[in-house]
Amino acid sequence: MNRALRLVLVVLSLSLLTAPAHAAPWQWPLGDHRIDRAFDPPDSDYGPGHRGIDLPGRVGQTVRAVAAGRVTFAGTVAGIATITITHGTERSTYQPVRATVRVGDAVTAGQPIGRLLGGHPSCGGSTCLNLGRLRGDTYLDPAQLLATEGAYRLIDPDGPVPEPPEVASGDLPLDGPVTSAFGMRVHPVTGERRLHDGVDIGAACGTAVPTVAGGVVTHAGPRGPYGLQVEVRHGSGATSYSHLSSVTVGRGQHVAAGTTVGRVGSTGMSTGCHLHFMRLAGGRPVDPLG
Repeated sequence: MNRALRLVLVVLSLSLLTAPAHAAPWQWPLGDHRIDRAFDPPDSDYGPGHRGIDLPGRVGQTVRAVAAGRVTFAGTVAGIATITITHGTERSTYQPVRATVRVGDAVTAGQPIGRLLGGHPSCGGSTCLNLGRLRGDTYLDPAQLLATEGAYRLIDPDGPVPEPPEVASGDLPLDGPVTSAFGMRVHPVTGERRLHDGVDIGAACGTAVPTVAGGVVTHAGPRGPYGLQVEVRHGSGATSYSHLSSVTVGRGQHVAAGTTVGRVGSTGMSTGCHLHFMRLAGGRPVDPLG
């Protein structure tokens, strides 16, 4: 092999080694495919700017990994709860998120990694997820990798209203502790062992209760041991919110995700203020966290 050809092969090999790998599309970490604030990198390392993108959400919403990788950080940065996942040569960051994963965990694309918190300084008083993308110390635009297929749905203005989307498992309406999980238990009032058909979320009386997804209210009022209850249908499934102190929606009303349907109380067969949250599939209760 002559020297010129050998030199060409060396140059080609080096270019292949140093060329950045093509990154696979990212999944959206929240249900909505919408960006409230776009990527706006600063002119200098310490200058003002927006080093990620803001996605609208609600407190307690499930946050999912954008791609397969490994958790390399789960803690606080400048007082803000943060998760970092490494995907080969790039990293994704999520703020403010209360982690349900640990450093070292391997995650798959779409896997729940935590729950969205409120109070991020770039959200302007509302709740949002700040999603970041880095290669080394360089901030990149996450929107370039977010899959656009299915991000928008055009609706015929003259046609029937489409069915609302199904509710993803793991989405909870409140960011409180789960004080009683789904499954068999001894009822705290009757002492009987029977199925606990939802999850109990600890919250103060009067706390506003938002619906986890858009839908149609199919019940709003007293329902025996459930006390004041609101049930919302989402496609072929439904969610319900029980032991409320008050109800703020009516039967037949169309509600958007995040609409307040009532306030936490202790009505019905209850031992104290909390929200009993149920998710139904095919008319049967299923584990809201499953």
